[in-house]
Amino acid sequence: MLKRIAVLVSGGGTNLEALFAAQESGRIPHGEIVLVVSGTAGAYAVERAKSHGVSAVTLPRKELGQTGFEEALSNQLMDARVDLIVLAGFLSILSADFVSSWPDRIVNIHPSLIPAFCGKGFYGLHVHEAALARGVKVTGATVHLVNEIPDGGRILLQKAVEILPGDTAETLQHRVMEQAEWVLLPQAVEQLCEQLAQEERRDR
Repeated sequence: MLKRIAVLVSGGGTNLEALFAAQESGRIPHGEIVLVVSGTAGAYAVERAKSHGVSAVTLPRKELGQTGFEEALSNQLMDARVDLIVLAGFLSILSADFVSSWPDRIVNIHPSLIPAFCGKGFYGLHVHEAALARGVKVTGATVHLVNEIPDGGRILLQKAVEILPGDTAETLQHRVMEQAEWVLLPQAVEQLCEQLAQEERRDR
C-alpha cells in the first residue's frame, strides 16, 4: 500500500513541484502526495497542488496562532490518513508536542550542509548570503528528520554544490535547488516511504 504524504509549504512551492515530478515519473513508487497545506495565505504552492489534482488547504498560522494552527493541521492530516509529513519550504516552527506525535515521520530540507549555516534566522536567501559572506567554496543541501530538539534530527542525505566566482545569493540559491534540493528531497521521501511500507509488512 502506498504511503500517504502531506507536504507543508509557505511560498512558491518549487520543492513541491520537484516532488510531483518525481512521483509522476515513478521515482517515488512507495508514496503518494495526498495533501498540501500552506501556512501562509496566497502561497503559489497551493495552485501547483491543484494543477496536479491534489487537495490543498490554507491554514494561516498568523491568524490561527500556534495552537490553533497545529490543531487544524492535525485534523487535516487525520482526515487525509497521512503517514509522512514533508516540510518543503515551510517556514513556521512546529512545536515539540506536535513533532513528538510524528516520530521519525517529519522530513525537512535545508539549503546548506548542516551543521553549517543552520539555526535561527537561517532560511531562504539568508543561508546563501551567509555562505557568500563567509567565503566558503562549497555549500549544498541537507534532508533530515525533524525531532523535538531544536535543529535536531537524523540527517538522511546531503549533497555538496560548488560556489562559483561571481555568484550572488540568488544564483547560488537556484544552483543549490537544481543540483541538490530537487534531487535529494524525492530520494529521501522514497527512502522513508519504502521503510514504512516494509515495517507495515513485517507487522502484519
